[in-house]
Amino acid sequence: MPQDTAGTPASQIRLVLADVDGTLVTKDKILTPRAIRAVERLRERGILFTITSGRPPKGMKMVIDPLRISEPIAGFNGGMMVRPDYTVIEARTLPADTARRVIGIIRDHKADPWVYNGNDWIVSNDQAPHVAREQWTVKFPPVVGNVEAKLDQVVKVTGVSDDLDLMKRLERDLQQALGDAASAALSQPYYVDVTNRDANKGGVVMALERLLGIPASQMVTLGDQPNDVLMFRKSGMSIAMGQASPEVQKQATHVSTSCEDEGFANGIEKFVLGDA
Repeated sequence: MPQDTAGTPASQIRLVLADVDGTLVTKDKILTPRAIRAVERLRERGILFTITSGRPPKGMKMVIDPLRISEPIAGFNGGMMVRPDYTVIEARTLPADTARRVIGIIRDHKADPWVYNGNDWIVSNDQAPHVAREQWTVKFPPVVGNVEAKLDQVVKVTGVSDDLDLMKRLERDLQQALGDAASAALSQPYYVDVTNRDANKGGVVMALERLLGIPASQMVTLGDQPNDVLMFRKSGMSIAMGQASPEVQKQATHVSTSCEDEGFANGIEKFVLGDA
């Protein structure tokens, strides 16, 4: 277990922060009634709840509304903190020259680059892999055009490929090339997200600590991907989903069932609410 997540008692927990895809929702992007009830029960205990995701903020509407979230929400892995009405609290962008360099590295690896510039999601080909699926997930269409045409307010660049070994190499090579200039991490096996160096899920924990006045040691984080480990390390308790890799699971305080088997609800009920 990481040293920063050693055993905060459930009685001291004041906020729960959950990843969305593969954690809060199923692989088919379903928010189950049991997950909704788990969040309701947190509130009944006086525990706040919010979410973070690589999605753009408005792409999380399908969970924000039914969960009645009232706390700050972190889109783009922390690149943009917004209120539930989508007004921006703060945004962390990539310098244009860094974004251009990232796009070049993604293309050199024969992956497809997507650019999120402000509220626009820009792709070069809307028939490319995962575009239609992502549009269904976030509930709005991309802008089709030159992904390098507008790099003044880039909050995220994503490399996309179904070659999973290639994606691991791309993550590693981006991390080596960028160093401390930006954050690069797999958010799904087929997505590598590049954001401002301070825009990562560990940074989300610290931003919520600052915005809400709740110590990170009194937060629980839930996730399933390598980019979730950064928030695991910052929070007082962390829960990995059952389908997470062994490397991710080892970084969490607890391991729940998979997202297909109510992993979010099981984790909240067992480790936070203390159900038998």
